[in-house]
Amino acid sequence: MSHRSAWITSTFALLVLSSGQLFAQIQQDSLIGGLLKTGLGKGEAFELLEELTSKAGPRLSGSRGAEIAVEVTFKMMMDRGFDSTHLEHVMVPRWERGEVEKATITSAGLPKPLPVTVCALGGSVGTPAEGVEGSIIEVRTFDELQTRAKEAQGKVILYNRPFDPTHLNTFASYSGAVNQRSQGAIEAARVGAIAVLVRSMTGMIDDVPHTGAMNYSDEVPKIPAAAISTQDADLVSSYLRDGLDLSVNLQLSAKTLADVQSANVVGQLTGSLFPNEIIVVAGHLDSWDKGTGAHDDGAGCVQAIEALNLLKKLGVKPKRTIRAVMFMNEENGVRGGKQYAVAPERKGEKHIAAIESDRGGFAPRGITVHGDSTVVGRVNRWQPLFAQLNAGQIGPGYSGVDISHLVDQGTPGFGLDVENHRYFDYHHSDHDTIDKVNARELELGAIVEALLCYLISEEGL
Repeated sequence: MSHRSAWITSTFALLVLSSGQLFAQIQQDSLIGGLLKTGLGKGEAFELLEELTSKAGPRLSGSRGAEIAVEVTFKMMMDRGFDSTHLEHVMVPRWERGEVEKATITSAGLPKPLPVTVCALGGSVGTPAEGVEGSIIEVRTFDELQTRAKEAQGKVILYNRPFDPTHLNTFASYSGAVNQRSQGAIEAARVGAIAVLVRSMTGMIDDVPHTGAMNYSDEVPKIPAAAISTQDADLVSSYLRDGLDLSVNLQLSAKTLADVQSANVVGQLTGSLFPNEIIVVAGHLDSWDKGTGAHDDGAGCVQAIEALNLLKKLGVKPKRTIRAVMFMNEENGVRGGKQYAVAPERKGEKHIAAIESDRGGFAPRGITVHGDSTVVGRVNRWQPLFAQLNAGQIGPGYSGVDISHLVDQGTPGFGLDVENHRYFDYHHSDHDTIDKVNARELELGAIVEALLCYLISEEGL
């Protein structure tokens, strides 16, 4: 081949490559424009969230609210004409807090008994009708508890480690405090305590307690555990610093019942070329029984539905299957996520990506990637596209609880990263209601997820 012929051949190849890249870029920019116009102009995410939270309300696993949520989201996907929608049944725990949640502080140094605001932690045992009563010992760490082990027998432990406000990311603050909620009853029982009060997992100082899951061990007695509001935790702490001897009477009517059947709700747009290659986009359908679970995680559920809905409205025929999954029982067992990963329906399927939104329906800022450096690098090639949505922060990070079992099997995981400064103001509390959700921010999260689903579907990883 002559030098001239070689030059013509290589130049032609470059032109073909460049034109292909240009065509892909035009397609992507057109899709982003369509997602923004359709989503911000006629988006349905907030409408879906209103329907879910008003019809189902709080949706703790095993409750009537959870049952209604399954029915509501199944109908949402059927009504929007997804290629298929079905239920995958799973047995879930059933815990109820009951009607009685009461704590009263007494001391010779106080003019009268002092009621404080508490709520049972999820999974706690109840107390006798007359309650349990004991002197209060305040600690911040398990190490401090061990140093005071001799005086803890027969006492009530107040775990009072606040959020560290110096973290830019409030999830880091949560991580630094949450073990006193999850493991506090076990550690207190080891030293002979009779109950625990745990500072609510929030940086907000107010009189609203925040619930959340706690654990027991068969090696030690199961003792009652309640969250105390941050305001009352600070008040009790101030009295103890002043030298007052305080006792508390704690009354809880919480109980655990037999497991019941529930379901994950699954709907999809089936891939045109690779139908057995699956991209999951998900949220968890259950919520705690405080508030109506608007941010945690009604937002993530409706964003998943809306991501598929937007692509369908725009006439996208994905190469790979894009599947919305409403997982059941993230809050107190993760049984929906575990069951999905091993269900008979997975036979013959290859999950190439799993995406979860479980950080609230706030303005999206990027994507966390739970995978090796190769996966992170591949997703980073799309960074300029997500930057057009002000969501260009892409890097390694945790993806989500429900999809973690898929990730453990080797599926790359992705988490919708959002503005997080307000999330723990509402998390697991009566504050978590739809009036705290901004419709525009919620819809933008769905748009980011739709774009990510499309890119993975068309280009793979």
